[in-house]
Amino acid sequence: MKKMTIGKIQKQKGVKPLVMITAYDALFARLLSESADILLVGDSLNMSFGGNRDTLSTTIDQMIYHTNAVCNGAPEAFVITDMPFGSYSDEKTALDNAIRVYRQSAADAVKIEGGADKAHLVRHLVSNGIAVCGHIGLLPQAFRAEGGYKVKGKTEHEALQLINDAQAIEQAGAFILVIEGVKADVATRVAQSVSIPVIGIGAGNGVDGQVLVFSDMLGFYEPFVPKFVKQYINGAEAVKKAVQQYANEVQNRSFPDENHVY
Repeated sequence: MKKMTIGKIQKQKGVKPLVMITAYDALFARLLSESADILLVGDSLNMSFGGNRDTLSTTIDQMIYHTNAVCNGAPEAFVITDMPFGSYSDEKTALDNAIRVYRQSAADAVKIEGGADKAHLVRHLVSNGIAVCGHIGLLPQAFRAEGGYKVKGKTEHEALQLINDAQAIEQAGAFILVIEGVKADVATRVAQSVSIPVIGIGAGNGVDGQVLVFSDMLGFYEPFVPKFVKQYINGAEAVKKAVQQYANEVQNRSFPDENHVY
């Protein structure tokens, strides 16, 4: 598949929904890139890949390591890297870390969480040659400050704030925006309020594309399945069944057989 560009991505708004999915390693990046327009190296890897309870302890070094793995596995993919918690607390810190991502990986863009309050950071990065994906609505990196993971857009005040956030991020120069955990009708209004693509996660079908964590959609993560996630395969069960079959064949000496020896 021919590599997507920022221009091509933006031209899809109102034409064809964009497919975004997370990837953390070369193996899955290669498999996922055949169908995805965009691969997101999400800081969610701290939970699904690292086994941690949240994303907050993810480091910029970890994000660069996994971004390189994804880019190695899918060199033709358009890759966005999450800026982890604490890596964009001010303009200098944000630019220093974004430059590291660009210099030490082949990432096409970075993603930062926040609305109008983060617009100055987006503007600073874009003015220094960094392509930025915004992220508004439910912000996983702010879950402690907000007292948990809370759906947004339940009131008209929240709806108007989300629209203001999206417009501020667009005006600051972001080329695309993720909206997470927002009432579907409000997310649709947000998408209609800006000219850049708005990618939803737990935000209904009226936006310009969707993103899911690959381990959620493939059914690998068993402890918790968010309401907005559709599991397209019971990956955990399939893997456990295959491994059990392997164990049985090892124990009864049917593997390796004559077809699997030199």
